[in-house]
Amino acid sequence: MGYVVLHLDKSPDNEVPMTAHIARIKIPLNAIPELTYLNEELVEFPEGVAGRTEAINHRLEHAGLTRKIGTNQVRVIRVMLTGTQEDMKRIAQEGRLKAWCADNLEWLRRTFGAENVVSAVLHMDEATPHIHAAVVPIVTGERRKIRKKKTDEPNKRKYRTKSAARPRLCADDVMSRVKLKEYQDTYAAAMAKYGLQRGIDGSKARHVTTQEFYRNTIARQQNLQDNIGELLRIEEEKRKAVEHATTQEQTAREKLRRTTAELNAVKGELKTERLKNSAAEVGINILDGIGSMIGTSKVKRQEQEIGVLRQEVSARDETIEFLQTKIQTMQADHRQELTTIQARHATETVNLTKQHEREMSLLKAALSKVVKWVPYFREMLRMESVCRTVGFDDEQTATLIKGKPLEYSGELYSEDHNCKFMVERVTAQVTPDPTDKRKLQLNIDKVPFKEWCREKFEKLRNAFCQPVRQQKYKGPKF
Repeated sequence: MGYVVLHLDKSPDNEVPMTAHIARIKIPLNAIPELTYLNEELVEFPEGVAGRTEAINHRLEHAGLTRKIGTNQVRVIRVMLTGTQEDMKRIAQEGRLKAWCADNLEWLRRTFGAENVVSAVLHMDEATPHIHAAVVPIVTGERRKIRKKKTDEPNKRKYRTKSAARPRLCADDVMSRVKLKEYQDTYAAAMAKYGLQRGIDGSKARHVTTQEFYRNTIARQQNLQDNIGELLRIEEEKRKAVEHATTQEQTAREKLRRTTAELNAVKGELKTERLKNSAAEVGINILDGIGSMIGTSKVKRQEQEIGVLRQEVSARDETIEFLQTKIQTMQADHRQELTTIQARHATETVNLTKQHEREMSLLKAALSKVVKWVPYFREMLRMESVCRTVGFDDEQTATLIKGKPLEYSGELYSEDHNCKFMVERVTAQVTPDPTDKRKLQLNIDKVPFKEWCREKFEKLRNAFCQPVRQQKYKGPKF
């Protein structure tokens, strides 16, 4: 059995960015653009209101508030309603999502007041179906601070106050600790029939906002990039150290070679002269001793330095091997995670496609039944197009489609004559065609529209083509 998810949040500023997110004016990273057409606005806006932000302002303007709204006051509370991902998918697959939306809307209106729930949008283009609702915190009754003062200071002098029944804007009253707990209880009770239950009371679990989700994802990606960069830097240092050690080794060997060659040259010169005195022999012995001492000490010192460098290179090789293994493991985990996400998205896309096909088949079946049960259905659709082309607005067209007479003043457009006729207080009405009972026709003053237009056009043409009578000139009179 899954859990309900109910999250309330005070809006910190104007709602234009959040409205752009909810209305998908700006597509977020975790949404599937191909499924955005499945999103649905569940609350009908008042006449003349075009969107969520306008609906919030419309409610504030018509709520009857007597005090000016402060710049730091919360004007709307964002409410997010959903459930565990697997259970929401199950509800959608069972075809109960519309009923779930209706019950959510009923709970919102019962809890916060029908007029305060100005918007509720169902999102189907993300991993879990959910609803974003906008609640304007209009309340009545005494303020909590006033009630507390009456209890704590009973003997204080009382002054006449405004009526407690007047509406006021107060998000703190709506989101008090007691009421927040009550919302969780009542919402879980309303969603129990869908197999959803309340979460653990007093749980330390915290809701992760969309911004936090994006921030954590980017941080993980940045951490991986930082590790790769660090490995590349270490590998570059290792390469430079190996090159430096190789250069030092070559330099030491070259110095040793030159020293040995010089000693051998001196020895050769002494032996060639074949000096027989003891001083020459002593010199040769001294040179031999000096050469062996110099050669031995330099070689040993250079060999020690080469050994230290080789140990450093070996240690760096081990570090690089370890980091490369770590990178491979992290990349494999990342690829596996991406594969899992892609597979999940593919499965969700297939399920939603199947659901869309089922809904389309049901819609086609319902449409065929409507056409069968309502003989004039196709004609009513055709007449709607005719009325809009002629120049009637939505409300006037709806009146005409119902067969009611409509008094009209303004312009009427004729496609046959490509002309607009100005009329004053004419009577328009849609009636069955007397020549074919299966069709409908538009009448103006009980005359079929085409005949009426033809008569009007003939009158206009005759008026323009009427010859002008010329008077004969009789000359001046004397």
